[in-house]
Amino acid sequence: MAITLHEDRPPAGRHAAVPSGSLFRRIYAPRTSDALAFSMSTYAMPLLVLAITRSSSLTGLAFALEWTPRIAAFVLAGNVVDRRGAAIVCFLASLLRALVLVAAAVALAMLPHGTAETVTVLVLAAVTGTLTQFSFVANEAVGVIVTRRAEHRPHGVQSVLIGIDQTAMLVGPLLAGFLLLVGPGWMLGCLTGLSLLAAVLGLQTPPTPLRSARPDGERTPGGMRTGLRMLRRLPALRWLVAGLACSNLALGLLQSASPVIVVQTFGRDSADVGTLWSAAAAATLLAITLCRLALSRVDLWGVGVVCGTFASAACLALPQAPSYAAYTVLVALFMAGDGGLTVVLRTLRSLVIPATAFGTTLSLTMLLLLLPFPVAGVLVAVTPPAHLGTAVLCCAAVQAVALAITFVRLRNEPTLRASADPTRAMLPKEPSTTPR
Repeated sequence: MAITLHEDRPPAGRHAAVPSGSLFRRIYAPRTSDALAFSMSTYAMPLLVLAITRSSSLTGLAFALEWTPRIAAFVLAGNVVDRRGAAIVCFLASLLRALVLVAAAVALAMLPHGTAETVTVLVLAAVTGTLTQFSFVANEAVGVIVTRRAEHRPHGVQSVLIGIDQTAMLVGPLLAGFLLLVGPGWMLGCLTGLSLLAAVLGLQTPPTPLRSARPDGERTPGGMRTGLRMLRRLPALRWLVAGLACSNLALGLLQSASPVIVVQTFGRDSADVGTLWSAAAAATLLAITLCRLALSRVDLWGVGVVCGTFASAACLALPQAPSYAAYTVLVALFMAGDGGLTVVLRTLRSLVIPATAFGTTLSLTMLLLLLPFPVAGVLVAVTPPAHLGTAVLCCAAVQAVALAITFVRLRNEPTLRASADPTRAMLPKEPSTTPR
């Protein structure tokens, strides 16, 4: 029964703050453990399939299978978080993920090499991906509550949260790559431990607003309808999501194709793939720090334009990378630009989406942002390794055009044109989530 007590409604008053002394224990620690498990599973599953099968097609298929159920789970996850609260969702999702990982580790130790082993890994990728989205949405819901209570520096809170995510992205791929060299069981054991830790820490997260009932006793509708209603009323968020969805096609293609490119084209091993993404995460951390400083002086629009330009230029240059070192540098530049765009998106999203509809609206925006990832996996699956560079170039061109159109359309948007500190004063009133 102690679990449900964390889901009681928060104290009256929109800006009731979480005590500063408990920020690490109740917010940052759960976010850190879950983010590290997320990054390890995201990058390790395709690597594991490539190590077992040596097939670029099956590696791309694994990436698609990993992301398709993740995307399908977003709307459901947001609805559950809005109805039940973040702590219980984070606890159950992380605990179930740990149990699934233990079962998979036992199965891989007993099964012979071949089809059964490959199928087990593909199923593991799909199931862990789905459960990870529930815990991720729960942690995001907690993050938006904290962001809204930091009235004068909302971008600062989001920068800390993104910094946690990117630190996990730095450590996770590198750790997963080295553990895979030792054996899949070690990597799955580490993931299990992180999942159990996230489950325990998730019970300490502060309560999130639950979707309230209407006067007639019925709950306000959630899911896709609420998210669509919010996007229609928030044009700045709508345009930014559209542009970054196109950008994510290039990102997804790089994530799914890089194991093949690094191992088969440059002749490296799985540890080098982890090193690649860890270097990219380090560059992203630096970019986030610079964006945090810049947003105290420059508006969101200006930061977004600079970061979009860096990301597009680096991605366009990637197919011409002559060596593993050059490829790593360009991927790092691309991810640095993408990290800055993430700061812009998350800051805007946290400011303009009503807290009582955040879970459902977040789910819809992330659904749109992540739809390109399984598409990218399918592209890698059907593209011969020799032509992956051409596919990357085409996606880079789409990204550059989409981001250019997005920021041209947003150049006069007041929410993006205001500096970060006075942004809240310029925001429109929160629209009602009750249907007409």
